[in-house]
Amino acid sequence: MTLQEGQRVTLAADLRLAGTVCTAQDGPAGEDGPQGEEAVVGSLSLASGTAGTVERVDAPREREQSHEVREYVRLKALLDDFGHQMPPASRRQLEEQVAALEPAWTAHREHGPRVTVRVRLDNGFVLDDARADVFTPA
Repeated sequence: MTLQEGQRVTLAADLRLAGTVCTAQDGPAGEDGPQGEEAVVGSLSLASGTAGTVERVDAPREREQSHEVREYVRLKALLDDFGHQMPPASRRQLEEQVAALEPAWTAHREHGPRVTVRVRLDNGFVLDDARADVFTPA
């Protein structure tokens, strides 16, 4: 499912937003935003079915890689580039390490890039940089 700007959508699941809250002019916490006792901590729940309009669809971007995925990429490159020069026992050990990490790599690749959106909900809330897969067309 591909979302488009101006499209009506609804939340596909209940969402709970929690964390440090600041005024729009203060910016996010940690970037000259509220800190310490000036910070406000809040929690907000949005029910599935809450409707809104897509304001922006962000370009797909690669998901963050886990330690296992980064290690697979590193070891696989080492094996591909220098495996033919390695002693047989070292090469076998490296092949075993790569094989052990391959399921994490496969799972990472199956998920593909993540698309995020900015949606203005009918209740006035704006969800920015939200995963597109939590919305369904209305």
